[in-house]
Amino acid sequence: MRECEACGREYPRDRPWRCECGHALDYAERPLPNGEPPDFDRDDGLWAFEAFLPMETQITLGEGWTPLVDAPERDATFKLEFLHPTGSFKDRGAATVVAEALSVGAGRILEDSSGNAGLAVASYAARAGVDAEIYVPADAKAEKRRRIERTGADVVAVEGDRQAVTDACIDAVEAGEGWYASHAWNPAFFAGTATVAYELAAQRGWTAPDALVTPLGHGTLFLGAYRGFRALEAAGWIDDPPRLLGAQAAGASPIADARHGGEGAETGGEGAADEVNDLADGIQIRNPARGDQIRAAIDATDGDAIAVGEAATRAAHDRLSASGFHVEPTCATATAGLSAYRDRGVLAPDDDVVVALTGRNA
Repeated sequence: MRECEACGREYPRDRPWRCECGHALDYAERPLPNGEPPDFDRDDGLWAFEAFLPMETQITLGEGWTPLVDAPERDATFKLEFLHPTGSFKDRGAATVVAEALSVGAGRILEDSSGNAGLAVASYAARAGVDAEIYVPADAKAEKRRRIERTGADVVAVEGDRQAVTDACIDAVEAGEGWYASHAWNPAFFAGTATVAYELAAQRGWTAPDALVTPLGHGTLFLGAYRGFRALEAAGWIDDPPRLLGAQAAGASPIADARHGGEGAETGGEGAADEVNDLADGIQIRNPARGDQIRAAIDATDGDAIAVGEAATRAAHDRLSASGFHVEPTCATATAGLSAYRDRGVLAPDDDVVVALTGRNA
């Protein structure tokens, strides 16, 4: 069953895609393992953590167990999420959402994304032999669109802004054209992204860092990590979740703006707090589907969110490339955010910090 935490309504797992009240749905029950952590077989990928996952079947392209490497020049550790099969952390959620689609008998899945999520869902659908239809902006980068098309998925180009793309996809879902495999709405996707927390804890000998810094758009990794660490805490495998620190793109930073207003921007010495950071196009989300849950996760972990300007993103991206990390610019909001959090005193010099590098440079 799925349930709405806002109003308490319950629904079957196959549909609808959200509650009648408009809120996102989540699993009514989330499985937890018993006893001490076992010795996980990393060859099983993220499915090594099946005791935490509510799926009844599995699909894989070899995702999971991305490296955790020291970044001494940043006094941090990097989780290399860009080393997934399709090049981003979205493979975690794509594996589980497509597995869920198989479990509920969905013959065709729909998703709206011109970027990492669209490619990941299309790729895992191809692996599973499930038809996929991906809705993208008409002005999406040609190479991103071609990569999705090469999986065999149907690509639907939609004129207008990002919200228009989502609306078109939802119209198709509600018309009965397919099952919504949304990276923003579907709880199965977040069950997959929660595995980043299980991996981090396992790689660190079942300890959590003091803080985890991620880019923040729809909160797909941010909120997934929160749920994963809370599950580990409930299982008795870690003591406390880390502080969750998000880095949003200036101009599309509703969480940071609500917390800090004009003081939420970190512009790297150039620009203004109201600039639009188009370089971080992967997190250009002005109305996240689970905004209330993101805010609750921040409050529960004594976390925060700030807006990162384009100049700071570009400088951080250049620095990452010069250090051998060939990631997309959106990733650099996290390392720019790390610097800003330290400058503001949110992080102490000796804090144990992990930064997620979320997507590979195209």
